[in-house]
Amino acid sequence: QVQLVESGGGLVQAGGSLRLSCAVSGRTLSTAAVGWFRQAPGNERVCVARMTWSGDSTFHLSSVWGRFTISRDHAKNTVYLQMNSLKPEDTAVYYCAAGPYSGNPNLYSYWGQGTQVTVSS
Repeated sequence: QVQLVESGGGLVQAGGSLRLSCAVSGRTLSTAAVGWFRQAPGNERVCVARMTWSGDSTFHLSSVWGRFTISRDHAKNTVYLQMNSLKPEDTAVYYCAAGPYSGNPNLYSYWGQGTQVTVSS
């Protein structure tokens, strides 16, 4: 199994920054990648960023390109989502997930509990 625990969410003003953390443990070799997904009320869950555990491949959603960056600190067993220039439309629950290198949330087997990010105008 893979265990994922998100932290770092909160309330920030538009234009501000926030860094989400995902503490990872367990059998990560059973999955190929880690991703950040977000879901706002009434909307589908969307992959905003993902990367292979090896770091060979990364993806960022077009709407967050240049603002969000996924990264990892292997020594700390932690994956980060650095979010800059935040906009109100970034407001959502953010989830860390482990699975294939895919943007389809239905293909991911392991999920964190989610952390709320709220961006005020």
